[in-house]
Amino acid sequence: MMSTIMLALPSKGRIQEEAIAVFEKAGLPIERPGGARSYLGEMAAMPDVVVRFLSASEIARELIRGTIDIGITGEDLIHESAETGPQQVEIVKRLGFGRADAVVAVPDSWIDVTAMADLSDVAADFRARHGRWLKVATKFVNLTRRHFARHGIAEYRIVESLGATEAAPASGAADLIVDITTTGSTLRANGLRVLEDGVMLKSESLLVVARNAEWHAGKLATLNMLLQPLGAAAFS
Repeated sequence: MMSTIMLALPSKGRIQEEAIAVFEKAGLPIERPGGARSYLGEMAAMPDVVVRFLSASEIARELIRGTIDIGITGEDLIHESAETGPQQVEIVKRLGFGRADAVVAVPDSWIDVTAMADLSDVAADFRARHGRWLKVATKFVNLTRRHFARHGIAEYRIVESLGATEAAPASGAADLIVDITTTGSTLRANGLRVLEDGVMLKSESLLVVARNAEWHAGKLATLNMLLQPLGAAAFS
């Protein structure tokens, strides 16, 4: 039975560089025979590891499905890709980079709204006052729905945002936002602030194993040979 496993790494940006560095530091350098634009990689030290470069969101989705065996992706994407995403994977190592908080942020002008309970009150009577539901701009639809439900907020509408989410309140496209932030400077520059209890998730890059992948003794042996020099937890 084949013992080959598939490892997926982010395909661009600083996250890709830091992910490759994790393996280099462990004595497992990754080469790209087709050049930097190639989506294929090789790990000479472990020829049974097939390396693929994919978007971080695709890595999260395919890890949950089990079509990738192991990969590096963001914790926020594991939570966002599926409601049961965290239960479908095993975090074998937290990597300490790619840190960002998923937050609920409101306009500074909402001086009486400092916590989710205040937002719940606003949402409850917003339609009566303005003739429409409260609008929340975000690309984190699932995270937002779960967090708002935990705080008993149902009277709102999500406006899906694919970029420049922080600008949505100023442009009138939304009333508040849910987004990720590292320093908060972009939020402040756009006249927004995070609610006191508005941090939904503290995210970072993770080394994750797919529970739903087909695991047999040969693949498990290859996987744990890979995990050991990385200082990651064994998987069984």
